[in-house]
Amino acid sequence: MAWNLLLLAWLVALVSTLSALFIGEVMGQAPCVLCWFQRAFMFPLAVILAIACYRSDFGIWRYALPLTAIGAALAFAHTLLYAGLIPQPIQPCTATGPSCSGAEMTVFGVVPLPVLALFAFILIAILLILIRRRTTQ
Repeated sequence: MAWNLLLLAWLVALVSTLSALFIGEVMGQAPCVLCWFQRAFMFPLAVILAIACYRSDFGIWRYALPLTAIGAALAFAHTLLYAGLIPQPIQPCTATGPSCSGAEMTVFGVVPLPVLALFAFILIAILLILIRRRTTQ
């Protein structure tokens, strides 16, 4: 059962990584500053979770959970920024790069990308916590 959870965590990270690459490279949508930071935490998860699956390393939660937590915190801040709950003066995006809260930050014009990233990080965190509970007793 723990191996299935590990596989699912890797698949979430892999789909998130491939989706980010598709949006940036195929669709041509440049990532904003916060998207780059979120990618910096999601991309390694796809790699280390794949290795953990291959090796059946259920202790991976020790290394992956901190990456997931930091990525989720960034995605949460990005979601608040997108929703307009973070004041303008502390927004990290500049006038020279893509907007962190513009209309192009959505999938099909409906679902905000920061919300999808937050969901992915939270799902991976939940799976890692379940792995920890099932393997350390």
